[in-house]
Amino acid sequence: MSGIPGGGATGAQGGGLLVAGTTSDAGKSVVTAGICRWLSRKGVSVAPFKAQNMSLNSFVTRDGAEIGRAQAMQAAAARVEPSALMNPVLLKPGSDRSSQVVLLGRPVGELSARGYFGGSGGASPGEKQHSGRQEALLGTVTECLAELRRTHDAVICEGAGSPAEINLRRTDIVNLGLARAARLPVVVVGDIDRGGVFASFFGTTALLSEADQRLVAGYLVNKFRGDVTLLEPGLEMLRGLTGRPTMGVLPYAHGLGIDEEDGLRVSLRGTVRESVVAPPHGADILRVAVAAVPLMSNFTDVDALAAEPGVVVRFVDRPEELTDADLVVLPGTRGTVRALEWLRERGLAAAIARRAAEGRPVLGICGGFQMLGERIEDEVESRAGTVEGLGLLPVRVRFAVHKTLARPVGEALGERVEGYEIHHGVAELLDDADEPFLDGCRVGSVWGTHWHGSLESDGFRRAFLRRVADAAGRAFVPAPDTRFGELREEQLDRLGDLIEEHADTDALLRLIENGVPEGLPFVPPGAPPFPQEPR
Repeated sequence: MSGIPGGGATGAQGGGLLVAGTTSDAGKSVVTAGICRWLSRKGVSVAPFKAQNMSLNSFVTRDGAEIGRAQAMQAAAARVEPSALMNPVLLKPGSDRSSQVVLLGRPVGELSARGYFGGSGGASPGEKQHSGRQEALLGTVTECLAELRRTHDAVICEGAGSPAEINLRRTDIVNLGLARAARLPVVVVGDIDRGGVFASFFGTTALLSEADQRLVAGYLVNKFRGDVTLLEPGLEMLRGLTGRPTMGVLPYAHGLGIDEEDGLRVSLRGTVRESVVAPPHGADILRVAVAAVPLMSNFTDVDALAAEPGVVVRFVDRPEELTDADLVVLPGTRGTVRALEWLRERGLAAAIARRAAEGRPVLGICGGFQMLGERIEDEVESRAGTVEGLGLLPVRVRFAVHKTLARPVGEALGERVEGYEIHHGVAELLDDADEPFLDGCRVGSVWGTHWHGSLESDGFRRAFLRRVADAAGRAFVPAPDTRFGELREEQLDRLGDLIEEHADTDALLRLIENGVPEGLPFVPPGAPPFPQEPR
């Protein structure tokens, strides 16, 4: 490992690698985290990087910057403190056509897809001055990457979607646009569990321009089930067709999860509806129903509940699915007013109100907390004006232009709690709550707080579950030895094991140390270069 350029010690530029994928959810985040953990275990100073991330799952760094949760997880894999440098551009969808743009950890505005990716046709007057904003950010993201490479031995970059999205190539700053600007070698990951992985590898390469293809150094197969020797003839044919090796076949690993960008997942259990619940510590289990509200954000809050033996977590969208739930969770959302309408349209609002009247537990987190209040005044997110909340907590919420980004520490139920806050809504607590609860309150069996991540505090989580079990009449006892932080570390080590045991680590190390190999062949037909692009 001593051959990796020593960015942190000497000030020289450290090595780098871009992990691209044939599709979204091919496994880029997992592979990036696994490489980071493998290198970290070898004593290499490594950092993750994703130039542009589109996600509703985000995290707050210690200095108050908002970044994607996947990059915070990858920083944990690398054993470094998360930084805004690791995810300079975060897009948080607010609808099918627009997103909030978070630049270097701070929100800078709301843009339509056309206004962000380029082309002023159909853009609003306020957006036209920002038209093609993505392309203009290439200098910013390359500066962030360069700073990380100056202070670390290696930086492992994650792409987004597919590098062969030829309609967006001209303004790309996260896939081959970044690789070209920083002269990074590229490894393409393909999910064989979906089928068609050979066609995906070949087609991805053949759709890139000749200049882009020169950076694609090889492939990684992800989620393989069965005898790898049966795959080898195909891998040899792929090498003959493309002139590029496959640098590993990673097996399908059940229950292997991380903080993802999007999708209904519980990190320590895989997909929730397929989760296998550990036997309860006491005589009974607890059932947790999470309302799958539109634009759901930071649903990773329930990961710590799913990690508890005997706790069953599922996402629901019908009122009858609340019937046997011992706890209902209203999670965060990027559309509080829209989520309220959704709850009412589906009959979930009435079902939650009945639960509260019966003394059955409900927990609202961030946007969920806001929905439980009496009234919401929103001229910022939905611009809907004054909207009546569910009326289950004595809280009035006013949306502010400035976003609250914080890492609070406090106490609740006699236990120390750490969390993080990401919200525009400012809550005014009235005087008739039964007790304060973090920055929120409790009335009867209804709890609300703006603090994400609070359930990761082990002592507090156990105390809260005991209160829920008492209210639900369940003989559930939290396991005394569940340590969420340790479970997360075990998962990150499993990612490192996947790379160390199933990837060609010597080949990966050569790419990180030496950069782009010479003489990589062109695979026709190739995409034509965009205007002003050198061939």
